[in-house]
Amino acid sequence: MTAFTRKNADKPTMLVYDKVRKNYGNFTALDGVSLHVNAGEVVCLIGPSGSGKSTLLRCTNALETTDGGEIRFEGRPLLVSDADMRKVRQRMGMVFQNFELFPHKTALENVALGLTTVRKMDADEARQRAMALLAKVGLADKTPNYPSNLSGGQQQRVAIARALAMEPHVMLFDEPTSALDPETVGEVLNVTRNLADEGMTMIVVTHEMSFARRVANWVVVFERGQLLEQGPPQQIFEAPTTERTQEFLSHLGWNG
Repeated sequence: MTAFTRKNADKPTMLVYDKVRKNYGNFTALDGVSLHVNAGEVVCLIGPSGSGKSTLLRCTNALETTDGGEIRFEGRPLLVSDADMRKVRQRMGMVFQNFELFPHKTALENVALGLTTVRKMDADEARQRAMALLAKVGLADKTPNYPSNLSGGQQQRVAIARALAMEPHVMLFDEPTSALDPETVGEVLNVTRNLADEGMTMIVVTHEMSFARRVANWVVVFERGQLLEQGPPQQIFEAPTTERTQEFLSHLGWNG
């Protein structure tokens, strides 16, 4: 099999997963997952629903505790005490499927809140920073709007701006377009693509195969809590090595 050189293989490893396990009662959600993410890489996790992709992200951000193995972030084991994770989460942004915005706060207030409460930034400075981030995601004209007056795509872009406000070293995206109307999916994918072009380290759980093919540097295929295979997108989408990957992609209508 052809050997591929990963992007930024000569740069520091941002995240390492070493035989990570997660159980929910008798159900094994993660069954010894091992992989790594280099700084500046975009790694897309694909596979059937329920295969462990989102669980891995939630364990990365300590929203779930692992039952075995180890996760290392920027060279250090990921500790799960509240004090440790508060510090880690300032360097690890996460964007969820369902936005998680405060409904009683405007777009501007949603983005500025973490700057004033977590980073203790002056209110005027936080406001300026939040306005710049909303402009970055194409929402300069939506700063006074409440979430109920924004489309799903706009709400998700506010959520991305809020995560970026912490100046994270890595961004975790958990199916960021799954709750969106087809017309607004492209808005969010364009913002994500721009972040990739800027060199942001990202792990993206996605069912958008075209996005994974075009934007990812590395694609990981999950099945029943295990890694089926991993490699650059051209390998995964044009010459997958396992029959199960071929079957999964064909069911999505992917024809390369």
